[in-house]
Amino acid sequence: MGDERGAGQGDLCAAIDLGTNNCRLLIAAPAARGFRIVDSFSRIVRLGEGVSETGRLNPAAMDRALGALAICAEKIERRGVRRVRAVTTQACRSAANGPDFVARVARETGLELELIAPLEEARLAVAGCLDLIDRRARMALVLDVGGGSTELSWVDLTAPGLFVDARDLAYRRIPVGATVSIPLGVVALAERFPERGPCDLAGFRRMVEAMKAPIAAFTGADAFRPVFEAGEAHLVGTSGAITSLAGLHLRLTRYDRNRVDGLWMTRDDCEAVAARLAGQSVAQRAADPCIGAGRADLVLAGAAILQAVQELWPCERVRVADRGLREGLLLSMMSDARP
Repeated sequence: MGDERGAGQGDLCAAIDLGTNNCRLLIAAPAARGFRIVDSFSRIVRLGEGVSETGRLNPAAMDRALGALAICAEKIERRGVRRVRAVTTQACRSAANGPDFVARVARETGLELELIAPLEEARLAVAGCLDLIDRRARMALVLDVGGGSTELSWVDLTAPGLFVDARDLAYRRIPVGATVSIPLGVVALAERFPERGPCDLAGFRRMVEAMKAPIAAFTGADAFRPVFEAGEAHLVGTSGAITSLAGLHLRLTRYDRNRVDGLWMTRDDCEAVAARLAGQSVAQRAADPCIGAGRADLVLAGAAILQAVQELWPCERVRVADRGLREGLLLSMMSDARP
């Protein structure tokens, strides 16, 4: 968090991402390259808890999300922010009472939640991660692991002008060659395959295979396989689950975004961390400072999703992104506001 001295209050933009698991806010001012964060907020709310089983948002989950959104609204009002974009994703997309919840949010907090489509969610995540992509590669596969869904975007890095200026992203023109949204994220996957205790390697494998099936069924990116086979592509992984894996890999005693965001990991590194996680109990994971109680029962599902992608789209390098959809929202607002 910084402060907003030097930027007019009218210049500030606020982005809210209400996902299946987390509620996140960023308030930022335009800067010479991109933006400068002046306030932020994040809370695990588990809005999508049980949706995969009941098809509805449950009352306790809605109350948790509303409490977090009320804090976001208070921060936005206190900062005098006039440009706000608040989005919600898979939990509200799939829940029968999702529209009712969106209307309740507007009544009780004044925030107008936008229910975005999966392809828009993917494109915003790509925009938020764009400056972590290795410009020497020919292609990047951006993996956005959410609580209720997972988005994969194949980005053509040979397109001219892609890396000119972060403030001129014009995110709608980012050359995404193919995108698929899989309606399985860490919450849905963990609920479908509850762990039976430490060292349940068979259970972990079931999660990997369950995730591989819908990814393999998508043929829209098959034309890009030669680039991966030639070793000219890399992954970018964005999600709380993947940043937790990176913190574990670094054996951090406390989470440090400066060390995690932009970290390169190999496929072997990822599989080694997954094996460590599979050998731990949920309580042991909860005690780890890079996981915590809120993700302890979900992080292994995140490792399974990453492994499924790596098995189907092999590439040696993964770049970890502690950024994504919120940053894409901010950049899109700032780009749209420019003359």
